[in-house]
Amino acid sequence: MTLFEKLRCLLTFGQGVALPLPELSSNTTPNQLFEQWFDDANKSGILLPEAMSVSSCNSDGQPSSRMVLLKDYDEQGFVFFTNYASRKSHELAENNKIALLFHWNVLQRQIRIEGTVEKVSIQESADYFHSRDRGSQVGAWASKQSQKLKYDDELKERMNHYQDKFSEGEVPHPEFWGGWRVKPHAIEFWQGRANRLHDRLCFEKDGETWLNHKLNP
Repeated sequence: MTLFEKLRCLLTFGQGVALPLPELSSNTTPNQLFEQWFDDANKSGILLPEAMSVSSCNSDGQPSSRMVLLKDYDEQGFVFFTNYASRKSHELAENNKIALLFHWNVLQRQIRIEGTVEKVSIQESADYFHSRDRGSQVGAWASKQSQKLKYDDELKERMNHYQDKFSEGEVPHPEFWGGWRVKPHAIEFWQGRANRLHDRLCFEKDGETWLNHKLNP
């Protein structure tokens, strides 16, 4: 964070400064606006601007949320990686509807995304897996994500086991670990304003076309 950004946070009690909305044309896509806002978040000095809440829902209708890291995004969607045996993956396999939320308090901004998910290709998952540090690769093998530990040292013992097993050569990509791509059909950009008269700019997909409108705060 630059000195100017630190002073801005101090003078605004950590609330940041509300930035103006960009000029939009009929050709503006939510991906273009997301890229601009994500870049602003990176420049602001926010720690882990790629952190986002992922909300899934099981077959009984019970929602659950957790924080994960965005690893890629383009016009096809937003990608994160996880264990396919985790709770969220089981829920997404049962019900492919999903919601994401980015919250950047220092910029008084949030982005809400609704859509469906699909698994990324095995090659995409393997490529990202091998870009991680070796400890994280081994940890993916050791952790039975979301399952109950049978005893306190179980995870430590499993980590030691896989460290020995993969002590030489490349750690193989486990078939139970990979990426999900969120394919959005609705995205809302929220910009905080004085007197709670916030800007809410929404994009909704109509076929292959994105339509936009504003909402009352």
